[in-house]
Amino acid sequence: MADAIPATDLDPEETREWQDALAAVIEREGEERAHYLLETLIDQARRNGTFIPYRSTTAYLNTIPTAKEPKSPGDASLEWRIRSLVRWNALAMVMRANRTSSELGGHIASFASAATLYDVGFNHFWRGPQAENGADLVFFQGHSAPGIYARAFLEGRLNESQLEGFRQEVDGQGLSSYPHPWLMPDFWQFPTVSMGLGPIQAIYQARFMRYMQNREFIPHSDRKVWAFMGDGEMDEPESTGALGLAGRERLDNLVFVINCNLQRLDGPVRGNGK
Repeated sequence: MADAIPATDLDPEETREWQDALAAVIEREGEERAHYLLETLIDQARRNGTFIPYRSTTAYLNTIPTAKEPKSPGDASLEWRIRSLVRWNALAMVMRANRTSSELGGHIASFASAATLYDVGFNHFWRGPQAENGADLVFFQGHSAPGIYARAFLEGRLNESQLEGFRQEVDGQGLSSYPHPWLMPDFWQFPTVSMGLGPIQAIYQARFMRYMQNREFIPHSDRKVWAFMGDGEMDEPESTGALGLAGRERLDNLVFVINCNLQRLDGPVRGNGK
């Protein structure tokens, strides 16, 4: 079998000609035409017996080119300031709890690396109970709980004494380690720990919502189910076990947001290396 990629370019000039031709097609005829030509060439190459290696690792690029991203409707400087305060309070809460007792633990990097994702969701995407067709359903990543508490503190929904009770049993006045509706029924809606429970619950919630709409128990709407996960969490069988159902049922009311910070509790995330 031929090597996946030749060690050296045997004809750099020819390579540049192909690259220039592709760039010209994209510029003059658009991305869809370029995509069609590439798929046609790949199909022809395979039919002629050419070995084309499969690559599951893509470049570190956004799906949408920067030039095509819409402008944020919010106040960027104000939102950045809010994120900075929330990040700091989340970190301080975990650090202060561990001064009380080092066995309490807690996660700092999980939220710190996803703070912008949550902030944009809170400010511009997620609808609350006052929405015409009901609130969006959000499954927060369990290890990011400190950041959600920190934002609630900034909003006045939690007080300082509650933050100081993070991960502690203090007569019901503390804060649970992770999203825990039984311990905090007025704060959390869904449990998402042990890791992997959030994704599979989100899929079945989206499926049930579609079931209710199809049978006209609830009106059709653009109400969404959001699931936030870490990239390390995607190794949990529960995280991916129901993806087939989501694809088969075409659940376009379901949004998975995966924070690819390349870190997990026991080291770098498998499969995220280049």
